[in-house]
Amino acid sequence: MKKVLSISLLITAIAIISCGQSGHKGKKVEESAADTGKAAIVFNAYEHDFGQVKEGEKVACFFTFTNTGTSNLVVNSAVASCGCTVPKFSGKPVAPGKTGSIEVKFDTTDRSGKQTKTITVKSNATTPVVLLKITTEVINSNN
Repeated sequence: MKKVLSISLLITAIAIISCGQSGHKGKKVEESAADTGKAAIVFNAYEHDFGQVKEGEKVACFFTFTNTGTSNLVVNSAVASCGCTVPKFSGKPVAPGKTGSIEVKFDTTDRSGKQTKTITVKSNATTPVVLLKITTEVINSNN
């Protein structure tokens, strides 16, 4: 009986030791785009402030992103929270390590005061939905 118990303890100890050895030698194991073979989208900035603009002006900015993953990145859609804001993107695949951009135009006609608009970007990245934001203060042109 003691022999069976000793063998059981030995097998248990080996199982515990071997389960703790994953070949990562103390490194924290994290799933990233590189590990999964997927695209990853990282923007240089997620917000843009136009500052003060006169009512009636049309302003634009570019949100630049990098594909930090290992597969081609494809932006499927970019949709603004308001019809006065128009995002534009190419839809062409962005290779790993390369950059792309989304142009956002904002028409201040019939707007006044502080304005905040969001753009929802959908892609095949590991984070499939990203929110971008533009802000401005529209000043009445009659002042």
